Amino acid sequence: MSGETKGKLALYWAASCGGCEIAVLAINEKILDVAALFDIVFWPVAVDGKVRDVEKMPDGSIDVCLFNGAIRTSEQEYMAQLLRRKSKVLVAFGACSHEGGIPGLANANNRRQIFETAYHDTPSTDNASGVEPQPKTEVPEGSLHLPVFYDTVRTLDQTVPVDYYLPGCPPEADRIWDAITAIVEKKLPPPGSVIGPETTVCQECPRVRNEKKIKKFYRTWEIMPDSETCLLEQGLLCAGIATRAGCGAKCPQVNSPCIGCYGPNVGVHDAGARLMTALASVIDSNDPAEIDRIIREGIPDPVGSFYRFGLAASYLRRSKRGNGKAAETEPTAQAVH
Repeated sequence: MSGETKGKLALYWAASCGGCEIAVLAINEKILDVAALFDIVFWPVAVDGKVRDVEKMPDGSIDVCLFNGAIRTSEQEYMAQLLRRKSKVLVAFGACSHEGGIPGLANANNRRQIFETAYHDTPSTDNASGVEPQPKTEVPEGSLHLPVFYDTVRTLDQTVPVDYYLPGCPPEADRIWDAITAIVEKKLPPPGSVIGPETTVCQECPRVRNEKKIKKFYRTWEIMPDSETCLLEQGLLCAGIATRAGCGAKCPQVNSPCIGCYGPNVGVHDAGARLMTALASVIDSNDPAEIDRIIREGIPDPVGSFYRFGLAASYLRRSKRGNGKAAETEPTAQAVH
């Protein structure tokens, strides 16, 4: 990508909210610099590109692919495999591709439970005939196909090899530009690295930190914290103590606790376990019954609190509960494409 040769850039959106697609535009006028450096050869949300066009590209012909979103369906698995094959550098872009993100919380249930809720049990659902989406449906005109909805949400690197990770929900504009600059200037860290600082959000946070002795955890709507003291010291579950830096501590600076979207800091393999360990060291009690009460009353949703973004990437990965039923077998992407 030097001289007169422009690089080729692809962007793809799998199981995610779409915020990462918008975040790319948050680099503002620098998007013009990106356009000067790269031809965007595939970006379904913004450019009318077809999968068959990507399939016809030579392997390795895409210089960089920013892949956001977890792997929830067979179509997303196929696209991950296709874009891995076609790309020299594949970046897990954002929390969902990096750790599973919010979609990964669905791993607390199985596919059958999700379908029961989505298509049968909610008060607003009108589905007297019990219709559910099927991978293949025969109609007079022929066969209709939908992607297979997998039992387990996976991260991008649980599906294909990943070269780099750019965390965040979504990644901050400065970090996106840092990554683009590093790619263009060939100053990337070793393959497999997270592109970003190695410290924690606490190191970026300007709030005053003292000795932490927690007697009670509060939900965010229960108190109005002061604007200067560490939020964790005020009893709010702030994940900054166990979360990689790179966001500029934006949430704590507006009186909102860190929710952990940048994932674990360097050397940590399970963000939830690290956060639990950190909290265990600041609860001001030696009485097991009191500790249990503090946690139970103040943290009523442990999975959503400790593994909000990282359940799919954690050692737990998913719940084994399934109403006594084994997990359903998942066909491969090749079998359903």
